[in-house]
Amino acid sequence: MHFGVLANIIIVLFAAVLVTTVLRRLRLPPILGYLLVGTIVGPYGLDWIDDSQNIIQLAEFGVVFLMFTIGLEFSLPKLIALRHSVLGLGGLQVLLTSIVAGALAFWHGFDITASLVIAATIAMSSTAIVSKQLKDQLELNQPYAKNAIGVLLFQDLAVIPFLILIPSLANGQHDVWAPLFLSLVKACVVLLIMLSLGRWVLRPLFQEIAKARSLELFTLTVLLVTLAAAWLTEVSGLSLALGAFLSGMMLGETEYRHQIEVEIRPFRDILLGLFFICTGMLLNYQILDKAWLPLLMLIALITIIKAAIIYGSARLLRINNKNSLQTALILAQGGEFGFALLSLALSDQVIPVGTGQVILAALVFSMAISPFLIRYHEPIANFLLKQKKKPERAAPHTLPQETLQRVSTVQNHIIICGYGRVGQNMARFLALENFEIIAVDMDPKRVIDAELAGHTVVYGDSGNLSLLKSIGLEKARALVFSFVDGHTVLNILPQIRLELPNLPVLVRTVDDSQLTLYQKAGATEVVPETLEASLMLSFQTMILLHIPPRKAIRHLMHARKNRYQLLHEYFPGEELEDNSDFTPEKKQLAVVTLDDNAYAVGVRVKDLALEDVALTAVRRGGIRGDEPSPDTELKGQDVLILYGTPQQLARAEKKLLQG
Repeated sequence: MHFGVLANIIIVLFAAVLVTTVLRRLRLPPILGYLLVGTIVGPYGLDWIDDSQNIIQLAEFGVVFLMFTIGLEFSLPKLIALRHSVLGLGGLQVLLTSIVAGALAFWHGFDITASLVIAATIAMSSTAIVSKQLKDQLELNQPYAKNAIGVLLFQDLAVIPFLILIPSLANGQHDVWAPLFLSLVKACVVLLIMLSLGRWVLRPLFQEIAKARSLELFTLTVLLVTLAAAWLTEVSGLSLALGAFLSGMMLGETEYRHQIEVEIRPFRDILLGLFFICTGMLLNYQILDKAWLPLLMLIALITIIKAAIIYGSARLLRINNKNSLQTALILAQGGEFGFALLSLALSDQVIPVGTGQVILAALVFSMAISPFLIRYHEPIANFLLKQKKKPERAAPHTLPQETLQRVSTVQNHIIICGYGRVGQNMARFLALENFEIIAVDMDPKRVIDAELAGHTVVYGDSGNLSLLKSIGLEKARALVFSFVDGHTVLNILPQIRLELPNLPVLVRTVDDSQLTLYQKAGATEVVPETLEASLMLSFQTMILLHIPPRKAIRHLMHARKNRYQLLHEYFPGEELEDNSDFTPEKKQLAVVTLDDNAYAVGVRVKDLALEDVALTAVRRGGIRGDEPSPDTELKGQDVLILYGTPQQLARAEKKLLQG
């Protein structure tokens, strides 16, 4: 059954959402869901996709964007520090794996060219799976992860000579040294150009783009740089992924690294998922009935023997036992470059189609196993090395032992919910007065970094009362919600007030739209960012205008004492920043000009009966009178300043003009 292009995309997205949701419920890696979707909708399953080649070409950009974001994590000094992993471990792994796999293929009756194809295919690992899984697990900076990335980078380079050798040998050409030397020179020139452009062009370029203050232009520039770098390396005979990695690495040294990663992430995640779906489309599960034994043997060769070779290579380079085994487990799978080599060999008729399908199926199955090996590499390594797990810093989802011990004795401490910039700045100020601080945050990387820096930060949901109690809520001196999440705060505040009615609770909010709700829910103090910024700007302006500091401070204290009532009154504009927090119940200012025939002309203020709308001022003849007297009689061309909700203001305006 075949559908149009749009229907193909809808089918793929629907199946991906459905299967991935189920797997996440089962706590299984989403990559398995993508592979399964590809198998189901692909040509060997329900055959719903009739334009798979175009989809595959599009999906390759998922790997490009992934390697770009991986590059952002690495600077040039870091890459130089990885030279032993890239050249040493990477070179040794590709060489030894190719020799062993090629020898086994030749022993099973394949000719030299077919043996070379099989050897090269098995030597490659999956850049996409390894990089994504390690990034998701926040392990890119671990020694074994750096070893794995170094090996993958060498594999990206090693695929070039294989791509030259296979067609040359298939056509009977044995003089391959000249093309290999030419490709090496070309690779060196391209890498030098890439590094030079990154250092002297990209930073000034992004400085100019940032000055434009256009998010759209910034995103377009990121896409242009990523794809241009990938294209440059591809036309030079290198891989798309290598160019993307290098451009990411260059931009990783700029101050725009974090914003770039935010902008590229949606493209990366969508296209990378599509890449894994396309990988699943290649699997012909019908061969399981006829060639299950060779398939199992090949899967074992790719995983067990390859892992053993990587482990041995790492030990030869004096990498410690556990890191060597973890690196081996992480890289024990086939890779996307194996598909490229296999496709080239099939098109040149180097290996039979049936054999190619078995190899391809083995690659896909090894990639399906890989997320489990990468996720559980540490317990597997401990088991194989018969090591008891040493007490280490707890995982983000549990309270560290040191924190538990500290909480058992600490009291009068401050609990800060949310350890972003605001929470961390608060902690620094409070530390000046020697207050004990325990923070809660949902960002695992931030928790890990803060713990390494010596801060007491635990991973968890601040809306969970049990978690707050476990870090000594009953003994705390104050509780601060430094993040902006009204739903969480409004849910947890009544629970806290029920058990601890006297605990001071401070809440941060963007503006005053929910100030009353927070106060009713039990907040001791609510600090609206927008209004506090207004106060501080006003205060600094008054100081610059030589208003006495005592008088300026008195104005500030009066505004805070009256719950920012003066600052609640503002005129909403059409800009998004003014209306992004709009709610029908939020009060605001509005202006009504009375024409000579208006109903309110000649009526005294006390007789207006405007219900819940307040008349805050009347402007007449260029003179403004605040809080007009009840006996003031309104005249034509008076400008009335009203305060109320949008609905109340609309009714009041109609009454003033029409009666």
